Amino acid sequence: MKTYVTALVCACACLCAANVCAGDAKDEGTSLTVYRDSEEVQQWRRQYGGYQQQYDPATGQYIQPVPGWGVVKVRRKMPLNEGLNVVRFQDVASAIDATTVLVTSLTDPENTFVQEQNYEYDLVNPNKILQKYVDRPIVVGAEGAEVRGDLLSFDGANLVLKTEDQASPIRILTRNEKIRELRFSALPGGLITRPTLVWHLHAKKGGEHVIQATYHTNQIGWRADYTATVNADETGLDLAAWVTVNNHSGAEYKDARLKLVGGDVQRVIPAAQRFQMEQSGWRTESPRTRGKPEFAEKSFFEYHLYTLERPTTIANNSEKQIEMFPPVSSVPVKKRLVYYGGRGMYNYGRYGGQPNQERNFGLNTNTKVDIYLEFKNEKKANLGIPLPAGNVRVYKRDPDDKVMEFIGEDEVDHTPKDETVRLRMGSAFDVTAERRQVNFECKYNEHWITESFEIKVRNHKKDEVEVLVQEDLYRWVNAEITQSSQPHEKMSSQRALFPLKVKSDGEAVLTYTVKYTW
Repeated sequence: MKTYVTALVCACACLCAANVCAGDAKDEGTSLTVYRDSEEVQQWRRQYGGYQQQYDPATGQYIQPVPGWGVVKVRRKMPLNEGLNVVRFQDVASAIDATTVLVTSLTDPENTFVQEQNYEYDLVNPNKILQKYVDRPIVVGAEGAEVRGDLLSFDGANLVLKTEDQASPIRILTRNEKIRELRFSALPGGLITRPTLVWHLHAKKGGEHVIQATYHTNQIGWRADYTATVNADETGLDLAAWVTVNNHSGAEYKDARLKLVGGDVQRVIPAAQRFQMEQSGWRTESPRTRGKPEFAEKSFFEYHLYTLERPTTIANNSEKQIEMFPPVSSVPVKKRLVYYGGRGMYNYGRYGGQPNQERNFGLNTNTKVDIYLEFKNEKKANLGIPLPAGNVRVYKRDPDDKVMEFIGEDEVDHTPKDETVRLRMGSAFDVTAERRQVNFECKYNEHWITESFEIKVRNHKKDEVEVLVQEDLYRWVNAEITQSSQPHEKMSSQRALFPLKVKSDGEAVLTYTVKYTW
């Protein structure tokens, strides 16, 4: 099979072969598969400005980058002549990746191929027309009068014309509300109204062909948006899920068969960006049934594929929301209070392969007690389905006026079935904590450090609460808790969890000592 890999095209395309008018091309269907940037790439770009607005030369506007991309398959019936055909594939997305098109004749794949491709994207806009008309005559309509002359130059504020006025041939016209119109004799050569791919396509067999074009486009992505409603005693929640497709690719996808890929699919990051990521030291840590679900889900390779069960149209410069699955109710949920006094120290505790011996390291501690909601994505909780990454917005009903009030929001990663979802809602108002170092001793020649902490948690609520105190043992890899006033669970070699019950209007104190050896 002869194929040709080159530039990206959009779904709403128009094919025209030599001696064949555009209307002879017939739409045979469009498929659109949308991907997300991986969580690592999204976090890095947010931190280093990778999602700042960018200038789109096709539209002359600044657009917000979309964290994702799409793969489009377009099938068209079109007549081809035997031999060489010049085919104009119009309405190409302005966000194309110009290296990804695969063009195939499904009618005669062995003997139909692209010999050459050109991508034309010099689109019409006022400044480009003016640029093409430098040293050429134009007509300026200003306050009922006309000024004729050759355009010498222009900028955002002024036009400079050479007129036939013998006394004052050079005129500078201000580009403001006084200029009513600019008139030109013709559209300059090289400017087009729509981005276009021009193929030199060779066909051994003349007649009607079904041509399939497959390509990638940037500036289109998707995310899951979840809405959770917590019940009155905060022991259960109702969960609804929507898919949001964000399309700024410069093309409309009409009556498309939509698929979404859940998972972190590898893409090649440009060398300059990859180098910057590595040099920066970037790291990541890792209902009521209303009817048939809109999306069919299945495993695909090592990802999950969500296929919309009906065609849909995704307009350019739009966000489309589609229900992912029918809402589920009564998902068991636990509320947890977590105090993480040494937050941020885990990744910075060691220098150059040596234990951190600085006594005051990590003493600027967090004082907030965080609120988490936790539920398990399992079948007996009315879930047990692959949950794609997205934002979860949580509400609770005010018992007095029955109005739903927003209580927090968190972003979750892709979550397989039977795994736990943890949502950070914010910080508790009536539960506070403080953490201080009470002893530090370092014997470098004997290869050990001991450090002791005192943690106080105060509860100003009318009910007793349990606070999970999370402590990172961040100075060195070999760490042992040698003394503790409360039982603890070792979550890893360098993280311990201390459950601490605090009575109403009371205070609980935790003390512990850790020893590092090397």
